[in-house]
Amino acid sequence: MEFRQIFYFIEVAKREHVTKTAEALHVAQSAISRQITLLEAELGVSLFTREGRNVKLTHMGRLFLKHAERGLKEFDKAKQKIQEHLNPEIGKIHLGLSTGLAIQTLPIVLSQFNMDHPNIQFQLHQGTLSYLTQFIENDGIDIAFASPLPKKHPFVDSHILFTERMVAVLHSEHHLANQTSILLKQLAEERFITFRRGMALQELFRDACQQAGFNPIISFEGEDMDTIKQLVSAGFGVAILPENTVTYNLPPDVVTVSLEDPTVIRNVGLLMPKSRELAPSEKLFFNFIIEFYDRLT
Repeated sequence: MEFRQIFYFIEVAKREHVTKTAEALHVAQSAISRQITLLEAELGVSLFTREGRNVKLTHMGRLFLKHAERGLKEFDKAKQKIQEHLNPEIGKIHLGLSTGLAIQTLPIVLSQFNMDHPNIQFQLHQGTLSYLTQFIENDGIDIAFASPLPKKHPFVDSHILFTERMVAVLHSEHHLANQTSILLKQLAEERFITFRRGMALQELFRDACQQAGFNPIISFEGEDMDTIKQLVSAGFGVAILPENTVTYNLPPDVVTVSLEDPTVIRNVGLLMPKSRELAPSEKLFFNFIIEFYDRLT
């Protein structure tokens, strides 16, 4: 089985047409047909059936395509890793960002890193904490900004960059809006606007409410910080948000109040794989992030 055979097979499977594939690859149609015939002979199954001028994948063809594409991606990734080891100043970093994590300094970090290392590219992936950890396990991403960080995980390591307090976000006409700090249990009868179930910030919020002795009444669930702020402004309820996220885009009729008993704190940091070493370009970025946030503390 040759790489060329697998490559031709995947390209024909995409287009479902041998002639169009040959034209796109600037290769003789007979050459593509021959390589696929040799591949089928080695596998002992038919990968395509003919429907007029088109071809369709057989059941075995669909099964083989799934693994062939995965193998081709791994081959490309291996080539990329070798090139990065030869030259750390090139490559692509697959960077994760957990949903609901608004880091005001992140654009500054990326901008400054890009100035020093202009040939390193980024591809951003956003999702829940569980999505990011699974993606790291499956080699889909290399480094992720996340919060809160998992305490123990068999395949994912973590590094804390900073911690921040959670604050109450209230309408300016709320009866507690003029307080410098409040107890969380003072909001027990309020309607809360929070992140959707399954997101780390809602879990943190629910744990805090449980410590304060009540189950929260949730009126809205969302994914976007600014939307939650606007809903507070519109009078749909109160919210508990990280203090750094309310330093910008806060509506004029919304205020923040410190929370006490319990003091709710979240860790913000990096996730990375335990089972494999970061590539040189990824190490450059990782060390840059650590140094950047060390200077801020």
